Parts: sequence; C-alpha cells; structure tokens
Amino acid sequence: MAPERQPLEVKALSDWGLGLDRPFLIAGPCSAESREQVLATAKGVAAVPGVKAFRAGVWKPRTRPGAFEGAGEAALDWLREVKETTGLITLTEVATAEHVEACLKAGIDALWIGARTTPNPFSVQEIADALKGTDVPVLVKNPINPDLGLWIGALERLRRAGVERLAAVHRGFSWFDRTPYRNDPMWEFPIRLKAAFPDLELLCDPSHIAGSRSLLGAVAQQALDLNFSGLMVETHCDPPNALSDADQQIDPGALRTLIEGLIFREASPGAALKDRLQALRDQIDRIDEDIAHKLGARLDIAERIGEYKAEHNVAILQPERWEAILQRQLALARELGLGEAFVETFMNAIHEESIRRQKMAWEHGHAPAEGSQASVIPDVGTNGGSVNLAGPQGERTNHT
Repeated sequence: MAPERQPLEVKALSDWGLGLDRPFLIAGPCSAESREQVLATAKGVAAVPGVKAFRAGVWKPRTRPGAFEGAGEAALDWLREVKETTGLITLTEVATAEHVEACLKAGIDALWIGARTTPNPFSVQEIADALKGTDVPVLVKNPINPDLGLWIGALERLRRAGVERLAAVHRGFSWFDRTPYRNDPMWEFPIRLKAAFPDLELLCDPSHIAGSRSLLGAVAQQALDLNFSGLMVETHCDPPNALSDADQQIDPGALRTLIEGLIFREASPGAALKDRLQALRDQIDRIDEDIAHKLGARLDIAERIGEYKAEHNVAILQPERWEAILQRQLALARELGLGEAFVETFMNAIHEESIRRQKMAWEHGHAPAEGSQASVIPDVGTNGGSVNLAGPQGERTNHT
C-alpha cells in the first residue's frame, strides 16, 4: 500500500528570504551557451520590470547524443557573474548529486529538477540526499508523462530531506494526441496538485507548453487566470541562433512586451467579493449534489437493465443504442455551448460505469441496494480515464 499522504508544510514565496512575492517571474535561456550569451541575455532580462530571477541550463539532457548538452560546470561561473552584475537570483537544473554539489559550491541561489528527472525516484532521492541540511530553494517540474503520483512523490522526497522552500513548475506533458502545443497543458494535473497541497507555490513554464512564440502569451495568461504563483519564460539574446529550443525562446524586448500584456490576478478575493462568491459557490454545491443524485438514479436503472438482459440472455453492450445516446448528448452540448470533447469524455465515463454495473448484475443477480443512488457515483475524472490522475497507485487506462 502507498503511504498515507501528509501535508508538505512548505514556505510561501514571501518567506523564502529572497525578497520574492507573487508574481514570481523567472527568465533566461534554455541553455547557457557562452559567457557572452549569458551576460547579454541577463542584462536584457534585468531591465524588464518585475523579473526577479535568471534561469539557464548548465547541463542539458538531450534525447539523442550529439546535440548540444550544455556548457557544463564552467557555466556556473557565468551565473555567478550574472548575480554580481545584475542582482538577479540565479537558477539552474540539476539531475545528479554532483550537479547539486557543484551548484552549492558556486553559490547558485535556487535549483530546479527537470521533467526527465522527476519521474525517476532513484535520481530524485539522490538529489534529495545531496540537499539534506541545505534548504536551498528547489522547483520541481512535472514529469514528461501525465502521472500526478510521480510529481507528488518527487516533492515528498525533497520535503522529507528538509527542503522547505519548495515549489512546483507546470511545463506540460508529452501526449500522443495531435495538439497545437509542444507539450499538452492538461491543466487538470496542476489543479489537482494545488488542491492536494494548497500551500505549495505553483509556477508555469509556458515556453515548454507552447513550443512556439505565437502561443506563449495565451498559455502564460491561462496560468495566471488559474492562480499560478508565477512564470518561467525562456529568453535568449538571439533566439533564432539558440543552440537548443530556438522556436520557443523570445528576446528580452519580447519578454517585456509579453509581461506588459498579461493581466495579473489577485491570489484571493477581497472582502467585498467574498459574500457574492460564497453565494455562487453555494449554488454550485447544490447543483453538484443534484448531479450526483441523478447519476446514481441513472446507474440504478442501468443495473436493472442489466438484470433484464441477463434474464433474457441479451449481450450487455449494444453499440447502436450507445451511439444514439452519445450523438443526442453531443447535439445538446452544441445547443448549450458545452465543449463536445468534455461531454464525450463525461458520457464515456458514465457508459463505462453503466457497463460495470450491468456486468455485476449479470454475474451476481442482485437488485440495486436501497439508497444506492446517493452512494455509487462514478469517478468521472477530467480526461476520460486516459491518464493517471489518481496518484502513485493509479493505473493508466483509455476507454475512449
């Protein structure tokens, strides 16, 4: 069995001792390529109002050998020079204990764990062990694949090592569906993470989600609208000639334009809005209860249909009937202005649970328990059961 989840008990940005608050804006190149490139970019970034930190990849894990894999430990001196000349907080990515030790020796202010390292418990534990007794701030990017349990597990390992200045970074997920993004945002994952750990600071890396400059602003605004604590934007003094991820990097001038065009939301409503919000939330709660009761009633009927099918030796799955139901609901969705993908996912989850209930009735021949409509509610989720939102013990399935 998985251990019971405990609160992370991490510090807020304002308590990190680095003069930070929301929004926490980080910018800098994907890779530290040369001293001149790093310093030129840092000078431009430092001139953008609101940006407090400078990021640059020193060690770059690439998919295939032969690509540029970073300047290595020598680049740490360049980051030290950035801090001395601009006053910006410095961050870089670490993947091994040796990386951690080199960064601590060089005085790097904060570290991040990348999407390729997060899903590997051995690597994360090695980093956590190297960080014991230091409490250097650590940002943890989500794993490449959509698995909330691996993301949480990495955060828990670091917290158990004594890291209190801890944050998560959402950079999207690799997924088989064709989307306009480099990495599918799948916003439900960071939302679930924040719901599980309300005190955890959550930042967004819109560069890796967008994969292109044209989508960067929309992704960044979506993150802010979802109450993210800040952004990490890849910024390069000469993006077209960057040695890695050239298409998604912007220059410091474009960074200024991006930030000036964003709407930064308040983290929580003021006193004047709370009463109105509470009234609206009460309405949502009542509607949710009504939905639950109606789902329960629908499944009770489905179970009785299963019993009838069993009595008359009729197959459980009737594709023509299901297709008619689905098309009717999609037509209704269009009339109501609901997203068709959302309605299809929702209906597929109901269909899956209906089949399960009918199969149980077939196998056990029992009538629905009295009052079961309020107690047997399907776990609809937000992605049609196609990805692991459940945590460490969840299984990946795809019923759509």
